[in-house]
Amino acid sequence: MRNLPSASMQVDFYHLTIRPLEQVLPRICEQVLGSGNRLLIVAAPDDLRASIDRLLWTYSAEAFLPHAQVGASMDADQPILLAPDVNAANRARHVALADGEWRDAALDFDRAFHLFDEDRLAPARLAWKALGGRDGVERRYWKQNDAGRWEQAG
Repeated sequence: MRNLPSASMQVDFYHLTIRPLEQVLPRICEQVLGSGNRLLIVAAPDDLRASIDRLLWTYSAEAFLPHAQVGASMDADQPILLAPDVNAANRARHVALADGEWRDAALDFDRAFHLFDEDRLAPARLAWKALGGRDGVERRYWKQNDAGRWEQAG
């Protein structure tokens, strides 16, 4: 882990129970781009990356999320880059782990979004516990209420 004497990085755990990844991820993308930052979206399975790629083009008629898959074209210029691993070729300082798998390499970013569903709950809990003792890491746990709204639980 990098040395963080006074700065900290933030890890947001998003437990997807009511709204699926397809509804949550575009909103995170909008927030990151709206704050003037770049985003790396990590998903190891090829089919999941392809699905996210289609989603970001079609999720809203009113919004546009410029993005590309790593290796497609001009990776360094992409505001949002989709990749199978944590390699920010677009110089992103924010990373979204969209496949439910925690990766310690995310700690090299300013902010990480760890999105997971019930199938990945046990590994997410292990990651939460492991990060609890890390200096310079601020953890937040978000869960969805019955209406699908996010509530901070930790």
